[in-house]
Amino acid sequence: MTGAAARIIDGKATAALVRASVRDGVQLLRARGAIPGLAVVLVGEDPASQVYVRNKDKAANEAGFEVTTLRLPASTTQLELERVVAGLNANDGVHGILVQLPLPKGLDSAAIVRAIDPRKDVDGLHPQNVAALAMGGPGLAPCTPAGCIELLDRHGIALEGRRVVVLGRSMLVGKPVALMCLARHATVTIAHSRTRDLPAVVGEAEILIAAVGVPRLVRGAWIRPGAVVLDVGMNRLEDGKLVGDVAFDEALQRAGAISPVPGGVGPMTIAMLLKNTAQACAATAKVPLETSPPRGA
Repeated sequence: MTGAAARIIDGKATAALVRASVRDGVQLLRARGAIPGLAVVLVGEDPASQVYVRNKDKAANEAGFEVTTLRLPASTTQLELERVVAGLNANDGVHGILVQLPLPKGLDSAAIVRAIDPRKDVDGLHPQNVAALAMGGPGLAPCTPAGCIELLDRHGIALEGRRVVVLGRSMLVGKPVALMCLARHATVTIAHSRTRDLPAVVGEAEILIAAVGVPRLVRGAWIRPGAVVLDVGMNRLEDGKLVGDVAFDEALQRAGAISPVPGGVGPMTIAMLLKNTAQACAATAKVPLETSPPRGA
């Protein structure tokens, strides 16, 4: 045990700093005649997606973007949706395209992601952007993993030489965040549901990134004393409470620093979406994106 409660990694406050930095950069882009345009496509009536889209719209408007939200019925066909995406690809006023996932049953999400111009893929999910991440080339990074790295940076937590365990191997978080940590010269282990002696593997981590989608899977006793814990999990319990993949109260007495759920990694996702959109606009307009330097949260 560390003998003292862990430092809280406040994602809400950090995301506000990122959004302020993006807003500064957007003001400079506008002064040069470049106005970032974000198009959000929502298909169907999924309640959670409705909330996410409202939050994204609000944040993008506050950042100074031109925001277009296209709400399509759940009966929209694959061809119709692909035509909508093609129209946005061809629209010079749109620099970022976000198709809210998950899509209704019967629609091929992977095909829709591939249909988005990778230069406008502000979710960072297009195969070309995934390949750029793996190969260390230029591209738009997936928002939640990028938010994890931004949290570490802005809280002065270095990755170089550290032992990182990523719990989860999804294409949305686990694999890309592992690649980002490798690019920062960390030693990375990816653990998952079939990892033998999972508690022992987690216990090796100086930095643990939990993104497996199982509520409170990681117990406090698993965590190396003084470790940094980023909890990416967003799990809704039967009583409506939102919890992460880490047993927070237990981990709080063991870790050196920990992100809470809610209020940790979650707010960073939209902040990084804004950053990606501003970067896409700057690249299209061939105008340098100037933002304020990182500030501690």
